[in-house]
Amino acid sequence: MTHVPTYQNLIDGEWCASLGGATFDNVNPADTRDVVGRFQASGAADAEAAVRAAAAAFPAWKKRTPSARAKILLDAAAYLETHAEQFGEELTREEGKQKALAKDEFLRAAQTLRYYAIEAQSFGGETYPNDDPDLTVYTQLEPLGVVTVISPWNFPVSIPARKIAPALVCGNTVVFKPSSDAPLSGLRLTEAFVAAGVPKGVLNFVTGKAGEVGPVIVGAKAVRAISFTGSTSAGEQIHRAASLSTRTQMELGGKNPLIVLDAADIDRAVDLTIKGGFSLSGQACTGTSRVLVERSIRAAFVERLAVKTAALRIGSGMTPGTDIGPLATANQLRTVLDYIDTGRREATLVTGGNRLTDGDYAHGYFVEPAVFADVPRTARIAREEIFGPVIAVIDVDGYDDAIAVANDTEYGLSAALVTRDPRLMHRFAEDIEAGTVKINRTTTGNLINAPFGGLKQSSTATFRESGRDGLAFYLQSKTVYRGT
Repeated sequence: MTHVPTYQNLIDGEWCASLGGATFDNVNPADTRDVVGRFQASGAADAEAAVRAAAAAFPAWKKRTPSARAKILLDAAAYLETHAEQFGEELTREEGKQKALAKDEFLRAAQTLRYYAIEAQSFGGETYPNDDPDLTVYTQLEPLGVVTVISPWNFPVSIPARKIAPALVCGNTVVFKPSSDAPLSGLRLTEAFVAAGVPKGVLNFVTGKAGEVGPVIVGAKAVRAISFTGSTSAGEQIHRAASLSTRTQMELGGKNPLIVLDAADIDRAVDLTIKGGFSLSGQACTGTSRVLVERSIRAAFVERLAVKTAALRIGSGMTPGTDIGPLATANQLRTVLDYIDTGRREATLVTGGNRLTDGDYAHGYFVEPAVFADVPRTARIAREEIFGPVIAVIDVDGYDDAIAVANDTEYGLSAALVTRDPRLMHRFAEDIEAGTVKINRTTTGNLINAPFGGLKQSSTATFRESGRDGLAFYLQSKTVYRGT
């Protein structure tokens, strides 16, 4: 029998088992016989201990010099880079994405840490002119205190890195809860900070069910900020549960459109659809899920999309040449298959949509990428977030109709337009209701140094993640009037 490694929480600088002693196993979605690791099924008492440790560590960490805090980020980045190959393979085993993408995610996390280590050195307050020669008025920025970070399973390293790095470098302490479906990658990120010498209690890592751990790390009086990425429903619950003095930063769902008009290069539009809709098995919050195609080119577009989709290679992320890996969890597989069944009743299934169970697929969560055409605008697959490799092609009558359909949703995370017409490029950036706007690019992807977030139900209307905006969330401002 293969040995299953057991991983622990990090609380107050010590790796420790949960107080209740319970654990849970995480399995490989490409082969569920492969148990990746055993993790702590923490309870409220563990979460309370983590919050207490973070609160106790805050006064000393706040007083650390900015350069001292930045050095820990730089050393943690170096640790991630050194172990990127190993950690990337572990990420592929626990979450399913292709090995090269998994390694790149750790390298991107390291890049994020380096960015914030440098950028925080130039992020400060302002001085305000006034008419009193004996008065100086300025703002000074200070950390908030204890910050809760709750991250999802689809990007289990890069997303917490862009939350934890600015939180720590600004002088906050952190309680980090990763998704129970991909906890090992979050643990490796935590391990990097420990190896870099982060003081005890400054970063705490707790695994377990949201229902057990969540109420404490969200509702504790000591928690001054919560940064969450996940479903809109969960984000709404967390936002409502937070106290008036607690900041929230919620990055939530999307139903992201790609608009293809008759001025577009059809082959390029097809390639962008496949990359945006099927990479990561469609499990990206910014993934393309609706393609709004002008009727005059719809037949040609769908035909070419179907051919290229059917040619995609499905398999384990560890297998070279794989285009699409498994879905990450059994629950996600059930959800996607349910939506595909719904789509068969609502629209025309052009290609794919079958679960794969033979041979190498027998013990994994594999499904063929699906393309639906003749999709009514009111169809569930046109309006609800599926979070899987399912594309809904919707007919539109020109630019204005496409914008109306694209904006007719509760979400506003990411949107893209494929066109050769420079006039439409300018109009699109003005007209679309999305926080991330792409032109002749996929709906997916964002720069480390640029703000990221959505509109409407895709994000809270507070602070963006990434870039300098990502620093601002973790700092509070005081206005100082100093007389002589």
